[in-house]
Amino acid sequence: MTDRLYRDSTRPIRDRVEDLLGRLTLEEKAGQLTQYFYMGVAMNLPADFDFTTVPEEQRAFLQQPRMVEAAIKSGTAGAVLFAKDPATINHLQRIAVEESPHEIPLLVGYDIVHGLRTIFPVPIALAASWSLGTAEAVQAAAAREARAVGINWTFAPMIDIARDARWGRMVEGAGEDPVLGAALAAAQVRGFQGDLSRTCVISGPKHFLGYGASRGGRDYDDAEISDSELWNVHLPPFRAAVEAGALSIMSAYMDLNGIPASGNSWLLTELLRDELGFDGFVVSDANAVRSMETQHFAKDLTDAATRAVEAGLDMEMVMFDPAFDTLPDAVNADLVPLPVIDRAVRRVLTAKFRLGLFENPYVDAAAAVAELNSPARRDLAQEAAEASFVLLKNENSALPLHTDSLSAVAVIGQLAASQRDTLGPWVFDHDTAETVTILEGIRARAGDQLRVDHAPGAAITERLYPSPFDRMDATVETTPEGYDDDIEIDRAVALAAAADVAIVVIGQRQNQSGEKASVPTLDLPGRQLEQLQRIVATGTPVVAVVMSGRPLDLQWADQHVPAILQAWYPGTRGGDAVAATLFGDVSPAGRLPFTWPRHVGQVPMIYAHNRTFAPQDQGERYITEPSTPLYPFGHGLSYAEFTYSNLTLDRKVIEVGEECVVSVDVTNTSDRTADEVVQLYIHQRHGSASRPVRELKDFERLTLDGGATSTVQFKILPDELRYWNAATRAYVQDVTVFDIWIGGCSTADLGTVLSVERGDS
Repeated sequence: MTDRLYRDSTRPIRDRVEDLLGRLTLEEKAGQLTQYFYMGVAMNLPADFDFTTVPEEQRAFLQQPRMVEAAIKSGTAGAVLFAKDPATINHLQRIAVEESPHEIPLLVGYDIVHGLRTIFPVPIALAASWSLGTAEAVQAAAAREARAVGINWTFAPMIDIARDARWGRMVEGAGEDPVLGAALAAAQVRGFQGDLSRTCVISGPKHFLGYGASRGGRDYDDAEISDSELWNVHLPPFRAAVEAGALSIMSAYMDLNGIPASGNSWLLTELLRDELGFDGFVVSDANAVRSMETQHFAKDLTDAATRAVEAGLDMEMVMFDPAFDTLPDAVNADLVPLPVIDRAVRRVLTAKFRLGLFENPYVDAAAAVAELNSPARRDLAQEAAEASFVLLKNENSALPLHTDSLSAVAVIGQLAASQRDTLGPWVFDHDTAETVTILEGIRARAGDQLRVDHAPGAAITERLYPSPFDRMDATVETTPEGYDDDIEIDRAVALAAAADVAIVVIGQRQNQSGEKASVPTLDLPGRQLEQLQRIVATGTPVVAVVMSGRPLDLQWADQHVPAILQAWYPGTRGGDAVAATLFGDVSPAGRLPFTWPRHVGQVPMIYAHNRTFAPQDQGERYITEPSTPLYPFGHGLSYAEFTYSNLTLDRKVIEVGEECVVSVDVTNTSDRTADEVVQLYIHQRHGSASRPVRELKDFERLTLDGGATSTVQFKILPDELRYWNAATRAYVQDVTVFDIWIGGCSTADLGTVLSVERGDS
């Protein structure tokens, strides 16, 4: 091995990278910067298969796996994505390690967004848990499953701030708030990457930057973001992810303020690397480099490739015909300097060495089976789901349900019995057979004590434009052809009328959230609202369970249904978790990670708006209805009762650059153990810019026994009192006065005042 220093694991990674880099041709360097989709549908075709026998539009996809394998063998592919079977991944790594010129293993990427085989609650649900420990544990478990099958890199977490509920990808993120978003971003990066051992994967936070602000909530549309909002709202989660050690960042598709994100040197170099200190590698979103020509930014693929790599993009994700294939000719034509290419290759190779891929490129396929079937991981999925549920309403203690006072329960709704929809979007290696639906969970919890009947009821209307992901998923559930809505709604209403309680599961199917799943309305699809109204009219007590990845129009339900539980898409053991919550085995403690509007006409609506003109009329901005949310940010009820008292500051006056400690006593005044989410908010009264009426600055989820009191302390640091000022174009901390509130919601009214004075210096 003396002639190949890069194979010597005892040498520093930097030396190994330089040795290997010096051996690569220009074409091989460009190959290390190329990631191909590997859609292995044609793997088992005979070697002499005649591709001319299939339609031309299908031919390229059937030939694509062989094209990718040829590129790997020639050393012109550095990474693949969408391979998930350990035998397949070992096959590809074997080509790379045993047949390519320099035996360089592959990065194998996948969208492990909320689980691989064990499906955890969707990310917006994890955000609703306000539990950093839960988020980290969930992604560490997902990483173990991924690495076991050979996946070593995930395109997650998605940490785009989402303030428009129409945007489909809200389900993938942490909602509207930069502080909650930043904390969850860091926790998930830590979970995925751990110590970068053989049970960990590279975390790839996405999409840098501002993708969640696409116009009208329409996926892929451009985003226009003010400097203040970009720095103060959209950037903090990425700063936190970088500080947590993320080794990869994914750039966005769209134009940000007129410049495609994947070719924006200010974004990818000045901001990401110089300001945030990122030292990993940047990958484009799918076909985003090629798209720069489509967006009429680049004149051709060569121009797109050179502008992307010079801007700081290190790897192109592509299906066919990479733009980065043009880089060798571009270097030879002096269109891009060779050191720019080498810089990108160094970053990619460094990641491979840090993962230990040169020493351990293969996985044990037999051991992977046991890893994917871990009972402990399924238990974690249930615990995470239970932590995420938000009790939106509970009039007259309608929940929890008590089995000793019930004999018959009606469970209504197609979603109640849908295994696939229980899992949510952005899962690709799930096993629906082991999914516990809400109906199954309730039946299991009820046992022989209760009769539990089900009626699917109102059909959930399908998308006008089918989801591109449905073609990859044979388990997608739809309303059967010939379904008679009138008959089924009548049956559901009759069943509910004969029951002691009706649990009505309402919401959207999983493919009505996620990528390319934006909506123009927040109405319940189909005739679900009509059905709910008719069931309530029977006089049977009703509990609504909402399955969605965004807020929906629940105005009528809020007025007429005694109890409403937001269950999101709760994952593999979601049904057990819902049942445990409905019957009081656990107390719900999830809190909303976004402001819940009354209907679509109010979006975007956020709690952290500026005070602006006539603040006393803030709730009267519309002439026909209140301009207030249905449920505020941070809202969530419990089966327990909590009180807050003794809010104190260790210092009422501090100087610029100093810190203080704020304390509060939280008491569980009920007789049951439950969790509470303690939330700290501030407001700057005056300064060199107007600041939001309230800003979340810290939070803690804690468990309290009945009757117990806990003193919670938060340290307010200088960074939490500063902000990026659009006038000075820098971070500032003003001499000012701050209002400080602590409570269980953004509407907390227990407050105090902190003064910040100028120091002697």
